Amino acid sequence: MTSYEAELVVSRREPAADGVLTLTLRHPLGEELPAWEPGAHIDVLLGPDLERQYSLCGDPADRSAWRIGVLREPDGRGGSAYVHGELREGDKVRVRGPRNNFALEPAPRYRFVAGGIGITPILPMLAAADAAGAQWTLLYGGRTRNSMAFTEELAAYGDRVTIAPQDESGLLDLGSVLDDVPEGTLVYCCGPGPLLDAVEERCPGGVLHVERFQPKEQETGPDSEFEVVLERTGKTLTVPVGVSVLDTVRDAGVEVLYSCTEGTCGTCETDVLEGTPDHRDSVLTDEEREAGETMLICVSRCRGQRLVLDL
Repeated sequence: MTSYEAELVVSRREPAADGVLTLTLRHPLGEELPAWEPGAHIDVLLGPDLERQYSLCGDPADRSAWRIGVLREPDGRGGSAYVHGELREGDKVRVRGPRNNFALEPAPRYRFVAGGIGITPILPMLAAADAAGAQWTLLYGGRTRNSMAFTEELAAYGDRVTIAPQDESGLLDLGSVLDDVPEGTLVYCCGPGPLLDAVEERCPGGVLHVERFQPKEQETGPDSEFEVVLERTGKTLTVPVGVSVLDTVRDAGVEVLYSCTEGTCGTCETDVLEGTPDHRDSVLTDEEREAGETMLICVSRCRGQRLVLDL
């Protein structure tokens, strides 16, 4: 798998809400950046062992710049603290991508639901749906109105957008948008885990598309040792209990792309040639899991004794 990688300049850094910054990234020589579609994200390499994924939330037609939104998370793993505390206009950051596990599929109607910083991948989807002439609505929740990013941009869409801060109106009224979904309507949702879980309970899989920023809690059986065959390199490796396929492969000197190591970004998705994966990611759909043609090797394991991977 190949991926664009370059050092970009932070050309603009500005607040979008309480605790949220937007960064505009440009190539230092003014070169065009790769094309992307709504739902895409990029990897931002902030330092050694400090790599994070952020959704692109600008205009896909503007190849001169990428815009991302970053929520400061006091209890996070250090990425947002670095962006908010250290990164300044004029600084350079290495990025990789874009990659899209949350693509907007064509449909005559959409229901969008966003929670907090989950508005970032949804924002360009609204513009795309609008340009395509689709019917759509957005239900957007957050802790407080001041903590909700891009509300001024969203105001241009009028009553198709419902802004619902929790301190003013309580938890999102999901029934108002999900209990009566017309045939042919797709539902897109991004936000904190409890919101996504609640939406998943109300929506059938074929209708619903979600993106998670944090791994989904899953029930898994006990780990067991298994064998992984790397078809292209001819190596056969043993994956021990408590060690990921990704780490086993890398320890054997095989270079593979990876990023989050939590099963949320899709960077390490690998083709499965033989065997049955034990899927533990938060990216693949139920249909993709059932097919068993790919797996995310940073978290998923094997349901048998042997896997053959296209590595």
